[in-house]
Amino acid sequence: MWLKPEEVLLKNALKLWLMERSNEYFVLQRRRGYQEEGGGGLAGLLVGTLDSVLDSTAKVAPFRILHQTPDSQVYLSIACGANREEITKHWDWLEQNIMKTLSVFDSNEDITNFVQGKIRGLIAEEGKHSFAKEDDPEKFREALLKFEKSFGLPEQEKLVTYYSCSYWKGRVPCQGWLYLSTNFLSFYSFLLGSEIKLIISWDAISKLEKTSTVILTESIHVCSQGENHYFSMFLHINETYLLMEQLANYAIKRLFDKETFDNDPVLDDPLQITKRGLEYRAHSEQFKAFFRLPKEETLKEVHECFLWVPFSHFSTHGKMCISENYICFASQDGNLCSVIIPLREVLAVDKTDDSNRSVMISIKGKTAFRFNEVKDFEQLVSKLRLKCRAASTQDVVSTEVAIDSDSTSPSDNFEEHPLTCQKEYSKTVNTEALMTVFHPQNLENVDSKMLKEKMKEQSWNILFSECGRGVTMFRTKKTRDLVVRGIPETLRGELWMLFSGAVNDMATNPGYYAEVVEQSLGTCNLATEEIERDLRRSLPEHPAFQSDTGISALRRVLTAYAYRNPKIGYCQAMNILTSVLLLYAKEEEAFWLLVAVCERMLPDYFNRRIIGKSIQKIHTHLRVVSQDVKMSLQELDELYVIFKKELFISCYWYLSCPGLKHHDPSLSYLEQYQIDCQQFRMLYHLLSPWAHSANRDSLALWTFRLLDENCDCLINFKEFSSAIDIMYNGSFTEKLKLLFKLHIPPAYTEVMSKTSSKGDELSKEELLYFSQLQVSKPADEKETESGRNSPEKGKGKIDIQAYLSQWQDEHLKKEENIKDLPRMNQSQFIQFSKTLYNLFHEDPEEEALYQAIAVVTNLLLRMEEVGRKLHSPTSSAKGFSKTACDSGPNKGKAESKVEKDPSSPREEHQWSFAFEQILASLLNEPALVKFFERPLDLKANLENAKSSQLRSRTKM
Repeated sequence: MWLKPEEVLLKNALKLWLMERSNEYFVLQRRRGYQEEGGGGLAGLLVGTLDSVLDSTAKVAPFRILHQTPDSQVYLSIACGANREEITKHWDWLEQNIMKTLSVFDSNEDITNFVQGKIRGLIAEEGKHSFAKEDDPEKFREALLKFEKSFGLPEQEKLVTYYSCSYWKGRVPCQGWLYLSTNFLSFYSFLLGSEIKLIISWDAISKLEKTSTVILTESIHVCSQGENHYFSMFLHINETYLLMEQLANYAIKRLFDKETFDNDPVLDDPLQITKRGLEYRAHSEQFKAFFRLPKEETLKEVHECFLWVPFSHFSTHGKMCISENYICFASQDGNLCSVIIPLREVLAVDKTDDSNRSVMISIKGKTAFRFNEVKDFEQLVSKLRLKCRAASTQDVVSTEVAIDSDSTSPSDNFEEHPLTCQKEYSKTVNTEALMTVFHPQNLENVDSKMLKEKMKEQSWNILFSECGRGVTMFRTKKTRDLVVRGIPETLRGELWMLFSGAVNDMATNPGYYAEVVEQSLGTCNLATEEIERDLRRSLPEHPAFQSDTGISALRRVLTAYAYRNPKIGYCQAMNILTSVLLLYAKEEEAFWLLVAVCERMLPDYFNRRIIGKSIQKIHTHLRVVSQDVKMSLQELDELYVIFKKELFISCYWYLSCPGLKHHDPSLSYLEQYQIDCQQFRMLYHLLSPWAHSANRDSLALWTFRLLDENCDCLINFKEFSSAIDIMYNGSFTEKLKLLFKLHIPPAYTEVMSKTSSKGDELSKEELLYFSQLQVSKPADEKETESGRNSPEKGKGKIDIQAYLSQWQDEHLKKEENIKDLPRMNQSQFIQFSKTLYNLFHEDPEEEALYQAIAVVTNLLLRMEEVGRKLHSPTSSAKGFSKTACDSGPNKGKAESKVEKDPSSPREEHQWSFAFEQILASLLNEPALVKFFERPLDLKANLENAKSSQLRSRTKM
């Protein structure tokens, strides 16, 4: 890696570095203790400790190149490398491109200036896209090199930031570096020969918190898979914790709500995630949450200033926050004063007093806000005027479009259109709160409860006279106190709209609710069925919901929201909430209040896929799966973690993952997520007890094709776990049946790698090609088959008999009889024999197993020869017998002999074997039975798979 040229005093540096190459202008050095026997002794240990603690990768990289100025003790570091290959590449480049040019210069100063300029140009070109968004690109480059060298994670892993801190190993603090990347929390320390390397996946963290103890005044506690980790001695612990919390939350949301990330180009692409970007996103989210603004708003500018509070006669200090459509202010002096000014309400923006740097914002209703001591106030006034002009133009255009969209003759229809819209709207939507219609106040009979309500109402009226009323009112500590005491019934609709931010949503989207109601009415799906079922259960004792008026309004609001947000749709208790909202707010207001509650105030409450419920559903589904397999629930849970992690890594690093495109949230949780053949191969290599076989890629491919019954080139966890369970816990017959089915269609296909040097290994492209081979059907055939098998006949009609028939077919399919298995032909039998020989390789009983399989093969061929003679006495099976028997030690020659012999049985009559024949023959050999019935430790393999899952991906 090229480095920004920095001066190095060579006299002191020679104590830590050893010279490997040199010429007139450059020196290549190696770090003392690196690649030396014994680590370089005590000096090597001390150097390694310094390398771990010091904040400069230029000092810790094992190789570096210096530019030397003749007759001077001062050198310039210009490159460093993590290995000899990398640094040699830089050295060769310097000799080929720089050395010849340097002889042209007359002075040493010109030579140094030329080298510095050339190296800076290389750095600028190299980091044009990668490090442009970092605060200190040079420092970040150094940290990135150390991160890649220390942990060996895949190239796609994006380092976000890094911090110096201490990791507590027992009661001993170890000073090192904490690296936060898109998928992992990593820590590295090297002190006096003791190396600590820690890698924790964000999605594996179950607890993340700031703690304080007697020993550790402030630390960050991370709990992962039952292990506790403590990090302390941060320079900015709050900043570090918030960033860690963000990355952990994103990892969990990515697992449970991938659709949201697909719509966010920054979060969807890990290369776009930076520390600065995450901090900006956090501030923007905090800004929207504090002021209850629409989710489309983003924080653009922040200005410190003073706001004049007229009813208190003083200026309060705080921050003015500006987004696309709002000007907001929040005090910082403890007065809890805040203001929200929508640009749609602004009439004028002026600068009033140059000495106080004041900005005056006039709004509708003859009210003005004065901000004093605003930095760059003239520039701010110009920006706000442009924003207000753009907002007013947009409002005028949207109004004109709404008026003219359906008119054919402006002169005839201009006045009729608003009246027509209003009539149609009033027919569809209630324009009054249900409480005013079904429970009007009786002013003659005033009881204690009503008197208390009147007193509350009077207190709010006094507040309105002081602080203003509506979206632009001053919100103070007194406002908060009145809310805590309780909002009177007559003001609930108005104040709920105001303090929830729903008033801004409704103002931003005029006519949206009426449009959604019109589009959603008449639709029929699961959500509407649940809504209809719960309508009469919603506050049934209230008269408003004993009439068609209230029921119809409730139906429209719930159906409209389910149509707007199908991801949530309709959940239980939403009907109760909406019923209460309709009592105190108009119908359209109730809809926007429901939007505010479900999407902004309590985003994870009304959600079919909230994490707590999802985890319960996962365990429920795992129990269902555990009834079909012999694995314990704990083993099944650990297997699911590995399965989901492989999918998660693949989907995040490779955005074109087909499993992502075929995600179906309507299925049970264990069937929603599916893996392709490449991901299955990775898991097969990690988990299968047959993964040591030389043809393991072929076995993985055939197993995948066998499990992929619907031929969509994807399998789910239920299918995956069934195969793993047979390999570990199946009986001798079950394991043999699995191997038999792997060597007959539709699983079996002849496999041959294009790269002979790789042997039986298959590239990703070859694997995907073979997995799709002869599985796709013509479109018309698929339609015919789906139409024939589908229980749905006609629109909205369901054939119950067809469903029962389909269920019975699936049930009978599980009880597969071995007599129903097709026979295995000679080429498949040869491959089957090769697979058995490969499975026995390096087994302690290898010789006995080879002899046993040779005996079985001979026996099977003799049996088949006798059968053939009954049909064709003149034919002989000697050639084929010899071929199959020799397929163990000379397994490469077996298939070629059959193909080259023109008089082979393939031309005359296909040899074939039934599963019962093979099973009966193998049962006669105790060595073979013992091999397949040998107990296997699934738990240990699961632990190994967890630790090596990332390393196996880097090797691939």
